[in-house]
Amino acid sequence: MSPVAIVTGAGAGIGQATARMLYERGHRVLAADVAEEALAWTTEVPDVIPFVGDVSTEGANEAMVAAARKAWGRLDVMVLNAGIARRTHWTADDAVEAFDRIMAVNARGVVLGIRHGAPAIAESGGGAIVVVGSTSGVRADPERFAYDASKAAAINAARAAALDWAIRGVRVNVMAPGPTMTGILQGGRVSAEHLAELTRNIPLQRMGTPEEQAEAICFLASPAASFITGAVLMCDGGVTAQAGIFPPPLKENA
Repeated sequence: MSPVAIVTGAGAGIGQATARMLYERGHRVLAADVAEEALAWTTEVPDVIPFVGDVSTEGANEAMVAAARKAWGRLDVMVLNAGIARRTHWTADDAVEAFDRIMAVNARGVVLGIRHGAPAIAESGGGAIVVVGSTSGVRADPERFAYDASKAAAINAARAAALDWAIRGVRVNVMAPGPTMTGILQGGRVSAEHLAELTRNIPLQRMGTPEEQAEAICFLASPAASFITGAVLMCDGGVTAQAGIFPPPLKENA
């Protein structure tokens, strides 16, 4: 029987690449995103069901797990990829509001995903949860305190879940991507000069691709990683292996 996977934040970037890759490797996939239009790609792919919902809410997490089980009778893999990022200044008028929203999606969303996904995976005989963290969860970035805090929380929540759910056959791991050509780094929103500066600070001297990140996620979700749980896999081109000064925060073009 083909395994069943849920991927959150599947509308674009790493999430979409992961959902497509899991499907290509034999999974039936529920692709979840907060933006309905971002899931239009699923209409072209059989055995991929779109699901629209906000992962920061308990109702959406409960409903997406129920939808996967209703469609296919089981759940084997859950990839908790949904996340948001933005610059946050400590003294800005909306600093606390921004912090609350980022924590709600990036940390609370992971907790709720595990809360509802792990029991369903255990009932299916065991499987894997992969949390998409970030290098920002193990080090700090300028003008990103809310994002950094949220990813650190997500990483340690995943580690704790790995301990709590191991006895039920549910492995929980983190894939922590480094600079990847998605979102703000695409479409001319960031200057070529700043991209070049950022790239110079990556030991491999290039950005990662969504497909490379998806490969790392699919590995952790697969039987090839059957004795790995509670781990944080860095897929960052060597960024966290080095000591030194990181480039200043990205500035969007005017």
